[in-house]
Amino acid sequence: MNFLSILEATATEGAAGGSMIGTILMLVAVVAVFFFMSRSQKKQDREAANMRNSLTVGDEITTIGGIIGRVVKVTEETIVIETGKDRTKLHLLKSAVRSIDVHAADTIEAAEKAAKTDKQ
Repeated sequence: MNFLSILEATATEGAAGGSMIGTILMLVAVVAVFFFMSRSQKKQDREAANMRNSLTVGDEITTIGGIIGRVVKVTEETIVIETGKDRTKLHLLKSAVRSIDVHAADTIEAAEKAAKTDKQ
């Protein structure tokens, strides 16, 4: 049985003076769905806020508008990124950052590993 037929059966049962248990169960199910949806949304918002607060100079990011650049300055609410070969600088709100593509620490570690292998 699909969801709509269950709703229709419950509505018919309630209109005929039947038990209200079906209606109550449906309301509980709807409330549970909204509860779990809002909970997962809050978790995603928290993860996004943590990601934006962990921005450091040297991170390569992508903005919500699709601009890719390297972070050159971080303040409490804004960041400055460099894009392209001509090093155009853009001032953006932290909330405009969609993802961190490459962390600066990862880049430094990779450079150190490359330097060690070159020495050997």
